[in-house]
Amino acid sequence: MPKDKYEPPNERRQHRIMQRNEVAEGKPSKWSELEIFGCVQNLSRNLWKVEWLTVLYLNNNHLSHLPSQIGNLVNLEHLDASHNFINVIPPEIGDLVNLRELKLASNRIRELPCELGKCFQLQTLDLSNNPLSFDVNKYYSESSSKLLSALMDSLRYEMSMPPNRPWIPTGSPDKDVPAAVFSVMCYNVLCDKLCTKAMYAYCPTWALSWDYRKKGIMNDIIRGNADILTLQEVETEQYHNMFFPELADHGYDGIFLPKSRVKTMNSDKEKKSVDGCAIFYKKNKFEKVNEYQIEFSQLATKEGASNTDTDMINRVSTKDNIAIVAVLRTKPDVYQNSPVPAPKGLTQMLMVSTAHIHWDPQSPDVKLVQTMMLVEELQKFVKEASMQFRPNAPPPSLDVDLCNSMPLILCGDFNSLPDSGVYEFLSKGRLDISHKDFEGQNYQVFMKDRCANGIINHNFNLTSAYKDVIPFTNYTFDFKGVIDYIFYSDQHLRLHGVMGLQDEEWFRANKIIGCPHPFVPSDHFPLFAEFSLPVHPQRPR
Repeated sequence: MPKDKYEPPNERRQHRIMQRNEVAEGKPSKWSELEIFGCVQNLSRNLWKVEWLTVLYLNNNHLSHLPSQIGNLVNLEHLDASHNFINVIPPEIGDLVNLRELKLASNRIRELPCELGKCFQLQTLDLSNNPLSFDVNKYYSESSSKLLSALMDSLRYEMSMPPNRPWIPTGSPDKDVPAAVFSVMCYNVLCDKLCTKAMYAYCPTWALSWDYRKKGIMNDIIRGNADILTLQEVETEQYHNMFFPELADHGYDGIFLPKSRVKTMNSDKEKKSVDGCAIFYKKNKFEKVNEYQIEFSQLATKEGASNTDTDMINRVSTKDNIAIVAVLRTKPDVYQNSPVPAPKGLTQMLMVSTAHIHWDPQSPDVKLVQTMMLVEELQKFVKEASMQFRPNAPPPSLDVDLCNSMPLILCGDFNSLPDSGVYEFLSKGRLDISHKDFEGQNYQVFMKDRCANGIINHNFNLTSAYKDVIPFTNYTFDFKGVIDYIFYSDQHLRLHGVMGLQDEEWFRANKIIGCPHPFVPSDHFPLFAEFSLPVHPQRPR
């Protein structure tokens, strides 16, 4: 995880008390730093109420220990307690996750609590002139980071397992109409190659390893028991060696597409670590009748070459994001929970897609263009599938009829918040080309035939299953927000309910500042929704 730029406090400590006239004039008081000196042996308990402190100087006193209440000062970035008589550091020091400098030189410290390893943003740790034990000194003599990592990896996590996620009902199937009833999971499993100590420094090394995390990931998937699984960040080797064989044992079949860069790699070892998207479905409920692949870099390269669009070539074609599509046909078992018995031989078609859109927050225009390409490709696939599997049906008269001739479930990690252009475009079916997310990038040629009166449109009627339901789907120390979605055709499908998140109190009580975590195997939470597909759907609700 990149460390934010940190400016150490001014060592001159030129602070003063405000004059009465300054107070009378309403001049704001700011004191985020505090110095306590004068051979102090005990600290006032009121000190631990000043939670806004970022700098605390306790050096050159007669302190024999740091009280456990030090953990209350969660905003501390600089703590200097050097030149005292301290021999005990409390475990609560680990609650100071914003700490960048910790100076404990010239004390009587022999051992350190493992919780100190949770201070993952520490840039300076001064333990000089302390009678450190052999083990502590062994790591400290190598580097502070080695010591902190060793402490974190030795920490025992004694907490309760995450509580069961609540089921949130949202609707019911159409009455008196036969319907396929099925569930869908969307899950970014966090591929092994990206799950590094540099990215997730707040997590123990052993809990970042694939051998450890894969058990929790598979447990999430198997326990969910969804009829359709859409996964992102599945590494090629892991798909073939773990996901496909293990899920096959549970009655699933699947398809997979690695990111486009796999084509540029020469060695098999490099190819094995390339991640991609996968779709699995229960074989007793669905059969796959067709599949499609979408590589945004290829589409962008073709688009840019045909119209010399430099932004398309330089910004979009260099990103190797992908999407995958499966056209499924229902089988009898999917009607087991139908509101009324289904006619013998009844089958229905369903298109399922999962995508992984570009990650960079600084490139919202790339995300938008990729999403527009995704929608365009899905429209083509719906047309093709409709003609292939409804050969006797009259051709649709309008594009809107075409887009909605087959139900669609679109899942994925879109790396876009609910206030983004991506979400607006998908959920509302329209977007102004002056939207801030384009950031003034010149896609004029690309937009020319895709907008009318400055508006880009699509004719899918898509709704987010998790609209206004949960505060985040991605949970790290630096970022918490909704970026994963399950969109569905509300003209065809009925949403029965979704799985909520674990109780946020569990996160607070166990001081979980980000995921992955020993009890949470990915930085994304799996989304889970249940739908019904009525034979003759009534009007959307």
